[in-house]
Amino acid sequence: MRVAIIDIGTNSTRLLVADVTAAGRVTELDRRSTVTRLGQGVDATGELHPDAIARVVDCLADYRRAMDDHGVTANLAVLTSAVRDAANGAAFTATVRERFGLDARTLSGDEEARMTYLGATSERPGDAPGPVVVIDIGGGSTEFVVGDRDGLRFHVSTQAGVVRQGERHIRHDPPQPEELATVAEEVRGIFAGAVPAELRAAVAAGIGVAGTATSCAAMELELEPYDPDRVHGHRLARATCELLLARLATMDVQERRDVPGLHPDRAPTIVQGVLLLLEAMRAYDLDEIEVSEHDILRGAALELATRGG
Repeated sequence: MRVAIIDIGTNSTRLLVADVTAAGRVTELDRRSTVTRLGQGVDATGELHPDAIARVVDCLADYRRAMDDHGVTANLAVLTSAVRDAANGAAFTATVRERFGLDARTLSGDEEARMTYLGATSERPGDAPGPVVVIDIGGGSTEFVVGDRDGLRFHVSTQAGVVRQGERHIRHDPPQPEELATVAEEVRGIFAGAVPAELRAAVAAGIGVAGTATSCAAMELELEPYDPDRVHGHRLARATCELLLARLATMDVQERRDVPGLHPDRAPTIVQGVLLLLEAMRAYDLDEIEVSEHDILRGAALELATRGG
């Protein structure tokens, strides 16, 4: 089955077109990511901003053309944190559905966790030594999904994200040390309060998905151009993230746009992204994580193919 998945997130809008077999083999045909910042101002106003909606609509028009060119037979558009939080989120979902012919759904936290975990672990061996946490840092939220060989054990969506915390606390470029300290303190408290200490202590390994983790891997490897095959499976050390944060926090946004391995559109949010990833690794006492290109896009593709569209 040829499927298309669109992930309309708080910071980026992404597309995956893939052939998925009945046995769950996924062959990617087209994968795109565009920073659209749908979550602009949602934390402060409680509504999706018209400019942000326009950016996503323009992006979806391009993605719809790509889907038609590939002859997609089934599609799913998933909407997450920003749309869940916004008073006009349901109206926006309806617009996406009607204007672009997409099966658009605002995911519950349970659905988002299930699809993310399925995607991240779909090609991993089932004999891991202990529970693994999937860390998904987004624009408006950070998801933690803990599972083991028996399946999901725990999941939570926290109100910590690169756009949300940036809009709350970052006023300078480069950010001031006290601003970063405020973000770190807030995020540390959010993570500690969201996940029981005994569960955090039991986790044996971590998988980092989505833009922050993949960007950190690409920056460490100095990838120009970006190479998903080298990023996927990369072991990212906490010490490396600490060095990246120290380096990026001294640059202004224009300087960050020129960092090898970092997509220029991620320059405005990467500092708080690395900071959130560090706090997540500290919360679970992880010295390193595995970076994965397989995330909610792949999980949604597998679910869509399983149910036959």
